[in-house]
Amino acid sequence: MTSRPYVLLSVAMSIDGHIDDTSGTPLALSNDADFDRVDEVRAGCDAILVGPGTIRADDPRLLVRSAARRADRVRRGLAETPLKVTLTRDGDLDPGRRFFTLGDVEKIVYAESPCADKARARLGGVATVVDAGDPLDPAGLLADLSSRGVRRLMVEGGQAVHTLFLTAGLVDELHVVVAPFFVGDPSAPRFVAGGVFPYDPAHPLRLAEARPIGDVVLLRYHPTEPPS
Repeated sequence: MTSRPYVLLSVAMSIDGHIDDTSGTPLALSNDADFDRVDEVRAGCDAILVGPGTIRADDPRLLVRSAARRADRVRRGLAETPLKVTLTRDGDLDPGRRFFTLGDVEKIVYAESPCADKARARLGGVATVVDAGDPLDPAGLLADLSSRGVRRLMVEGGQAVHTLFLTAGLVDELHVVVAPFFVGDPSAPRFVAGGVFPYDPAHPLRLAEARPIGDVVLLRYHPTEPPS
C-alpha cells in the first residue's frame, strides 16, 4: 500500500449541520478556547489543507498563532507553521490571498490536469503547482504529500473538500465542533454534500472523545475499521 499522511479532518458546524450562513460574512461557530485548541492541533501537523472556496470566502491565514508553539516547532527543526495546501479544478485562485502571502512556508496547489498550466502561470511565483490528475485524485495527492515529508495532514474544509476526503475513505480522525444554535436556512452550506460514504450505519465512526469547550462541544471520531 502506498504510504500516506495521517489525515485529521476538522469542522465546526451548527446543530443543524451548517458550516456557514448566507449573509456574506463568515459565521462564528466557535469560541476563543476552541480556537486555541485548533491552534494546538495545527501546530502538531505537517500540513494544512483547505479548498479554494475557503480561500475565497474566508481569506484564512492558516498560521500557528501561539508564539510558544511556533518556537517549539522551530526547536524541533520545523518551520514555524505547517505547509499550506489547496486544490483547484479551474486554476482560478488569487495569488494575493493571505494563503499565499503570509507565512514563510511552502504553499502547494494540486491542480486538475486541464487547468494545471493555467494554475502554474497564475500561481507559479507564490506556490508549487502539482498536476493532480483528471479528475483530481485525493489518494495521489496524499501520496505526493507523503513524498514531501508530510506525515500528518489537517483538512479544514470547506464542504467540497470535506466530502472529497470522506467519500474516498481517506480520513483517520474527525473533529466535529458543534455550536449551540441553528442556522435554519436550507440554502446555507452544510458540512458535507451528498455522496456515498464508507462510514455508513454498517461501519460507523467510533466516538473517541466528547468534550464541552464553553458552549460548544468537541466530538472526536475514528473509523471503526479501514474503509473498503
